[in-house]
Amino acid sequence: MELNIIKVGGNIIDDESKLHEFLKAFTATEGYKILVHGGGKVASEIGLKLNIEPNYINGRRITDKPTLDLVTMVYGGLINKSIVATLQALGCNAIGLTGADGSVLPASKRPVKDIDYGFAGDVRSDKVNTGLIKLLLYNGLIPVFAPLTHDGNGHMLNTNADTIAQEIAKAMATIMPVQLIYCFEKRGVLINAADDSSVINQITAQDFSELKEKEIITGGMIPKLENAFGAIESGVNKVIIGHADELSALVAGNAGTWIV
Repeated sequence: MELNIIKVGGNIIDDESKLHEFLKAFTATEGYKILVHGGGKVASEIGLKLNIEPNYINGRRITDKPTLDLVTMVYGGLINKSIVATLQALGCNAIGLTGADGSVLPASKRPVKDIDYGFAGDVRSDKVNTGLIKLLLYNGLIPVFAPLTHDGNGHMLNTNADTIAQEIAKAMATIMPVQLIYCFEKRGVLINAADDSSVINQITAQDFSELKEKEIITGGMIPKLENAFGAIESGVNKVIIGHADELSALVAGNAGTWIV
């Protein structure tokens, strides 16, 4: 049976009604499934109230110690548990996880090169605890992952949710067929960011390189596509990027942008 690994983020997390409709569609998705969520805007809004200014470079958050405390509380607590509670109300037996739970996502602090990302974690797919994930799935539980990992030495690490979805997909692809779906507030990868009808149906690595050079693809879409291509190259069957409103069509392969 195919495993659907579905990542949701962007404005969907911020909009209660849109998130609820998405979670209804997620609940209706048949077979094995995993949900990975982001939540950057919620963390940034709460952080501003605590005088913690958000700082991004190339679509990735710079995580100093106050920001790490903030995202641990917001991602692992408020957002994760709210999603799990909603799924339970919809009849989906979900279980919320960070990377520290069951050591399911061990990571290492990203080394400083050109940019110091602070307490950011890099996950390797060969370190993902696939045995625990398989145990949960086979016993009817639906894992819901917050974008947090751990270093094995008692420290949490902030990790891009797209990256977590990719690494889980790569790991699980070694034991079952996997489809990875990135859901956000756009219909897919767009030629014109202001025109939702300008969806690129398929995108190759060469297309990606050219669109980056022309600055048609910028910001947070860059790491999203980097993760998508990394997943395909590592044995994931299909990667699709599209709108959270169209989850059932995305699962069926009838919407969004296919990574090829």
